[in-house]
Amino acid sequence: MILITGATGTIGRPLVDLLVGEGAKVRAVTRDPQLADLPAGVEVVAGDPSQPDTIAAFLEGVSSVFLHPRAVGEAAGGLLALAKERGVGRVVALSAINVDDDPAEQPSRFQGDRNKEAEDAAVASGVEWVSLRAASFAANTLNTWAPQVRAGDVVRGPYASFAEPLIHEKDLAEVAARALLSAELTGEKLRLTGPQSLSHQELVDIIGNVIGRPLRFQEVPAEAFKQGMIQRGLPQPFVDALVARYARGAGPAEAVTDEVRRILGRPARTYAEWVADHAAAFQS
Repeated sequence: MILITGATGTIGRPLVDLLVGEGAKVRAVTRDPQLADLPAGVEVVAGDPSQPDTIAAFLEGVSSVFLHPRAVGEAAGGLLALAKERGVGRVVALSAINVDDDPAEQPSRFQGDRNKEAEDAAVASGVEWVSLRAASFAANTLNTWAPQVRAGDVVRGPYASFAEPLIHEKDLAEVAARALLSAELTGEKLRLTGPQSLSHQELVDIIGNVIGRPLRFQEVPAEAFKQGMIQRGLPQPFVDALVARYARGAGPAEAVTDEVRRILGRPARTYAEWVADHAAAFQS
């Protein structure tokens, strides 16, 4: 039995599908089982991973745990202590490629991700562990750009030349499944990226090429962009950290890696492939 935290999220949902396809028994933890919409055969249980006592009973009979840093929050250590007591033998922790940066310079922390805590708890857990140090998700561009693309042919944002190697959620889920189902990656901190570092301008061009519309990236002042994001309801600390990251440029830790190919035996999916998989979201 494999227990998945964050089972209905960007990575958890495709991971559940993959594990079910491999014939694995899956127990999915969610705060609202009625809205989970998971495949038949998945055992869906109600609980809050950030409060380990609420899911302690569901750790019985579990061999491996997928640890999602936003789902567990500050409670990763406590959850894994309970897991070890109940005989869990392996944990796969989702982390981030910038996990060793100053916490104030990691935008996802202001969205609730506790990547460093999840990785550290996995390493210290006393069971077999793997850490998935993921690059930024290609899916992040849905939130910022899809509404603009549906509304017109101009995408507005700061720092047109900022580039990073976005990763397709399916690649990350496939690596997670491999780590959960076998011991071959035990003890590794895997730096997982897409196959190419692409700028904001290049990414928007690719969206246009895939959906068959000429799109243009229009650079706007950082302050105007920040205010627009805040007005749409995003927390200011997150927006400030994100724009500061764009201003600094991608660091050395975010360089393209070939880890996806090494592990899966094929190249990482391109951003164009990701757009093709999500084309409907960019079309009105």
